[in-house]
Amino acid sequence: MTKAWRAAHRKDFYYRKAKKEHYRSRASYKLKQLDFRYALIEQGDVVVDLGASPGGWSQVAVEMAGSESKVFAVDIDRFAPIEGVTFIRGDIRDASVVDRLLDLVPEGADVVLSDMSPNISGNYSYDHARSVELCEHALAFAVEVLKPGGNFVAKMFSGDMGKPFTDDVRRRFGEFHTNHPRASRAASSEVYVIGLGFRPPRR
Repeated sequence: MTKAWRAAHRKDFYYRKAKKEHYRSRASYKLKQLDFRYALIEQGDVVVDLGASPGGWSQVAVEMAGSESKVFAVDIDRFAPIEGVTFIRGDIRDASVVDRLLDLVPEGADVVLSDMSPNISGNYSYDHARSVELCEHALAFAVEVLKPGGNFVAKMFSGDMGKPFTDDVRRRFGEFHTNHPRASRAASSEVYVIGLGFRPPRR
């Protein structure tokens, strides 16, 4: 990271707002804006936050779901404790991590969130493909854990390999949306894929 990047980051409106309001990352406002528009999280919901570190989305999930909620955060990186959040360190691509999560939410989850992002290589086609792969894993987990009518959000780098994933989300949910929230940087290629009203597959 260059000095110029750090200087620009410090001047960023949402970065400064997060510091002032004691959120762990500027990404908190992305979830706030998505929830304001799509009503993703309700009081008492069971929420699973994939790629949760450093915890900005988990903080918002606890706020929105309230004290009667259960929020589970998953990440391969370390995660400082947040009151009301149960942290599982691991990779959602690992079947043992999925099994552990399913054991923790035997009645299912109301919301699955994924702000996962690959380590950026600088090769956009490669990074886009890896982003889509993470989205597919997030969706596969959501299909396993979501209650009927549940909601799903996943961050994806936009590109020509994303259509099969978005088509799958469209097929599995009653409503489908994509959104680039105001808190996302204008130059960012990220788009949030939203599924509302999960329709479980027929057994």
